[in-house]
Parts: sequence; structure tokens; C-alpha cells
Amino acid sequence: MTKLSQSRQLLSCYLTQPLAKLLARISFITPNTITCAGFLVTLGAAGLIATRHLFAAGWVVLLAGFLDILDGALARHTGQVSRFGAILDSTVDRLSEAALLFGILIFSLREQLALEIVLVCLALIGSMMVSYIRARAEGLGLECQVGLFTRAERVIVLALGLLLSQFNYALTIALVIITLFSFITASQRFLHVWQQTRNN
Repeated sequence: MTKLSQSRQLLSCYLTQPLAKLLARISFITPNTITCAGFLVTLGAAGLIATRHLFAAGWVVLLAGFLDILDGALARHTGQVSRFGAILDSTVDRLSEAALLFGILIFSLREQLALEIVLVCLALIGSMMVSYIRARAEGLGLECQVGLFTRAERVIVLALGLLLSQFNYALTIALVIITLFSFITASQRFLHVWQQTRNN
């Protein structure tokens, strides 16, 4: 799991480093600016989903996901890493994920898709548990970066589900994957924390 986390970081660095170097030359663009811009892009994606423009929403979700990793890369490159920035980023991540799922919920209600409505609710619970366990553990001074299915994987799967929505059940399958693996990841993190604390 440690190697998986390192692989994610290396890939993230590879994708964002060139643009981060370019943006570092523009003084008025800060990591927090990119974080907020990414949130606005995500709201646009949620609006597209709710209004049945799923294919377009898929591309916008990918753009928002890229901005989500770009803010951290820029912060590290410019030495602007801060505790407030970290809290802002985490907060916006949770709001962004909720907004996208809410957009799918509206779409599902309009299309009268009962299974998708249930899956959206479960996906929201699962994704929030993944984030909560890590935040709570790190707040207690414990390491908790393990997990098979983090936010990055959830964003990619959701984007693919939207991009392939012209095929039957593509979005439904994406929601099933997100839900299932979110609960698996939450269980992994809970077990990892338990193993660190069982002797205390």
C-alpha cells in the first residue's frame, strides 16, 4: 500500500510539474486560487450532470480533477504550503465530491432511476468515510495514507462513467465501483489504524 501511495505521488508530480513551473511565474495565481477555481469547475460539472449533459460533464470532471492535484504541486514548487491551504483543499475536495454526487442524484430523480439513487447515497457515505478515517487518524498523530481507492481513483471512475454514459449502465457500473471500493478502502484504513493502536 505504501508503494501504491508513492506511485500516485510520482504520477501526480509527472502530470503537474511542467504547468506548476509555468504558473509559478504568474504572481497572482496562488495554490488557493487554483483550489477555488477547481471547485467552480466542479460545480459546473454537477450542473451539466443534473441537466443531462453527461458526456460534457465527464470532461469537465477530469479538468476539475487535474486542478485538484495542480494546486498542491504549485504549493510545493513555490514554497507556499500552509496549514490553511491544506484545510481549504480538503474541505473543497469533500464539497466537490458531494456536489458531483448531488448532480447525479438530481439526474437520477429526473430519470426515475431508483438503483442509481441508492448508489449515490451509498457512494457519498463510503467516500466520506474514507476521508474521515484518514483525517481523524492524522489528527491523533497516526499515519493513514493506505488505501486502494482514494479520491483520485473515484474521480477517474466517475469521469469514465460519464464519458461512456451513452452505453447502457455505464454510469451505474461506475457508481457500483465507487461505492464498493470506497467501503473496502475505508475498511483498509480502519484496520491500518487499529494495527497501529492495538498496543496502546
